[in-house]
Amino acid sequence: MKESYRIELKLEITDSLEKEVIAFLNSREGGIIYIGVKDDGTIKGVDNSDAVQLQIKDRLKKNILPACLGLFDILGENQENKDIIKIIVASGPEKPYYLKKSGMSEKGCFIRVGTAAEPMNTRMIETLFAKRTRKSIGRIRANQQKLKFEQLKIFYEASGKRLNNKFA
Repeated sequence: MKESYRIELKLEITDSLEKEVIAFLNSREGGIIYIGVKDDGTIKGVDNSDAVQLQIKDRLKKNILPACLGLFDILGENQENKDIIKIIVASGPEKPYYLKKSGMSEKGCFIRVGTAAEPMNTRMIETLFAKRTRKSIGRIRANQQKLKFEQLKIFYEASGKRLNNKFA
């Protein structure tokens, strides 16, 4: 086992756990994080796997926005007679995902590049957010379906804009 674009190895839970999960949520394919495995692939294991799994779930649920519950799975595995934790992260549909405390900024948004979680630049964040907003606005159903554009026509004409007969 070694690190790749889709696999991250961690000896233990660190402050960067959420950052790594966010990078996979914002990537095209998602990825897998193994806890209890050194960067060189050596399996060291974790103590009290059940408690660590609950801690991971709580951290991801509390510290990442938009909500990512249902986009990750946390499994306990036994390799070489040692307990390790496998976090499977899907590519999220509401990109960009970000650290709650840092907001939708270069300090809060990450993407997977090679074997690293890299900060997104502002343009990338804005592009992903615009795509998400377009998709959600397009699905909103108007309560009133017999729409008329009389008020809009009055507004345009008052502004000095001429409208042709095809406007309505």
